[in-house]
Amino acid sequence: MTGSTRSATVLSRAVVAPLARLLWRPRVVGRANVPKRGAVILASNHRSFIDSPAITLLAPRKVSFLAKQEYFTGTGLRGALSRTFFSGIGAIGVERGAGAAAQQALDLGLARLDAGEAFAIYPEGTRSLDGRLYKGRTGVAWLALTSGAPVVPVALTGTEDVQPVGSRLPRLAKVRVEFGEPLDLSGFGPASSGRARRQATDAVTAAIQALSGQELAGTYNEPPRTIVERVKQMLHHDDRGEPDPD
Repeated sequence: MTGSTRSATVLSRAVVAPLARLLWRPRVVGRANVPKRGAVILASNHRSFIDSPAITLLAPRKVSFLAKQEYFTGTGLRGALSRTFFSGIGAIGVERGAGAAAQQALDLGLARLDAGEAFAIYPEGTRSLDGRLYKGRTGVAWLALTSGAPVVPVALTGTEDVQPVGSRLPRLAKVRVEFGEPLDLSGFGPASSGRARRQATDAVTAAIQALSGQELAGTYNEPPRTIVERVKQMLHHDDRGEPDPD
């Protein structure tokens, strides 16, 4: 860790974390389920832009997570502030994409786990626009089965009210973060087995759903390709939270 990164981390813990607790009035459940030392994966549902800051600022230990490279490449004062903030809360800059880019992202996470650190990941891959919990992608299982690290399921509630999809500025709202009991996925088989990765990922998703109570979507969360698709996904539920008949 460089001197600038260390300073940013100290700043986030000393200033940003208390401010977040004041604004979000969070209820944190299950802190004791997060191992104090050693490699661990925090696998969470994903409902808002602030999910990563919420996890890293409210977890009982330092946590790293992947973030868009753009947060680290800005210029001027705004770029400097962005780099300082995201470095301070444990973000690792990565290029987004499939194939080689996706494997590079997993390799960066694996390096943190091999160093005995805590690493956060969203099995859904991207934010849920309709509140449902989507089918998990198998990267979380690959990380767990390759590193041998336990997986702590995490359920976030209320972050979607702090910064709803499409909102640029956060709002005042209560946040709940629940850390579940650690999962040992080694019994599913080796990381080289597609079946083992799929079954292990489904077990992680089930554990997250048991904590969050979200409706299961049963499909992958594919980013909307058009504005129309994005609006339709956001309006999937009516005011009662029930699926639309179409």
